[in-house]
Amino acid sequence: MYKKTSGMKILLVTRGSQGDIYPYLNIASALIKRGHKVTLNLPQIFEKEAQAYQLDYVLQDFDDIQGMVSKAGNKSEGAKPYLKWMRDVIDAQFKQLVPLLKEHDVLIATNSEFAAASVADYCGKPFIRTAFAPFIPGKNIPPPIFPYPKPHPVFTPRMIWRMLNIGNKYMTQKTINKNRKQLGLQPLKNCGYYATERAFNYLLYSRHLGSTDADWKYKWDIGGYCFNDTLHYDTEAYRKLTDFIQQEQRPVIFFTLGSCSAKESNDFCHRLINVCWQLNFRLIIGSGWSGTGKQLANEKDVFLLTHTIPHSLIFPHCDAVMHHGGSGTTHSVARAGKPQGVMPLIIDQPYWAYRVQQLKIGPARIKIGKVSDKELKEKVYDLVTNPVYKKNAEELGEKIRSEQSTDNFCDFIESMISPKEISEGK
Repeated sequence: MYKKTSGMKILLVTRGSQGDIYPYLNIASALIKRGHKVTLNLPQIFEKEAQAYQLDYVLQDFDDIQGMVSKAGNKSEGAKPYLKWMRDVIDAQFKQLVPLLKEHDVLIATNSEFAAASVADYCGKPFIRTAFAPFIPGKNIPPPIFPYPKPHPVFTPRMIWRMLNIGNKYMTQKTINKNRKQLGLQPLKNCGYYATERAFNYLLYSRHLGSTDADWKYKWDIGGYCFNDTLHYDTEAYRKLTDFIQQEQRPVIFFTLGSCSAKESNDFCHRLINVCWQLNFRLIIGSGWSGTGKQLANEKDVFLLTHTIPHSLIFPHCDAVMHHGGSGTTHSVARAGKPQGVMPLIIDQPYWAYRVQQLKIGPARIKIGKVSDKELKEKVYDLVTNPVYKKNAEELGEKIRSEQSTDNFCDFIESMISPKEISEGK
């Protein structure tokens, strides 16, 4: 490990939904307080949030992340829109990030930034790759987007990583190598593993909630999910929400699909409301980007939340949370010490659903389009009343609340990058 390095010029790059952006806003603020100069590259739809933090920021030339997340939850769209979007993003990343990184000492980017490693190569700068799930190839943990929970004699984790690598190469390698050639860089033979090999890998999730693999051969560390509790929010909307929660003693469930959507979401809301009525529970619906449940605003025992309010202010008041399984939401519920039920839709959400089941802080995942009314009622009742979930969730919450996650990551950044590397442009 190197000595602590101060006064660095750091380029942070992230895209995605709130669970991807808000931690980076928190990290950027913390690094600035430590005396570093920080530029944040983020999607256009989060410009107001960046302005509120008074950060130096550059909006991404091509993102449309809100539209892509919505399409990803709708299987009828197929893979073609996502594939085109990914390749367009890679081209835009090369064009935008090369001149940006030349003015900075260090690149820090999420694992979804496929051009990042090559941009760091061209600029000769250190690269820290972050991930909100165990996106590091190994032999014990399958890729978080293919979380086979049961051992299989053929489809072992290592085999599934190889399959994912083949798919990754098909989707990105041609575009990456086209841009590398334009920059005078040698083509990559295996872009799927290259970023992991090239980077310092830092896992932005809790070791108490997520898993790690002793077989990982790459440079990695883990320090926890960097919660952002300083977001601006509508105080009147929060007052109305707390009034709803406190007006009765009956159990309250919070339900959200976050930034995701599914064609079954509105039907599922109706079914969930009926289950809550049968069980004498009340329901808060977090409407999210896709407006989930917006037609149910006036239903009895239902509160429709259309404003963004930090999870840290909501979840401690709820008896349980049902959600899509995004890393940010899963960690927020866990930190609050509440049981959770997960209805995974895309990317790493099935992995977090499986971890919830493994840790016994909630039931097995709910398949939003396939669960029967009878099974849904049983799952909801079990989620709220099972003492095992409650006990385990409370114990996990204490552990996560004790993590100094943002300080951990900032310490890692300062210790892994030496003054010599910066001065030599390595």
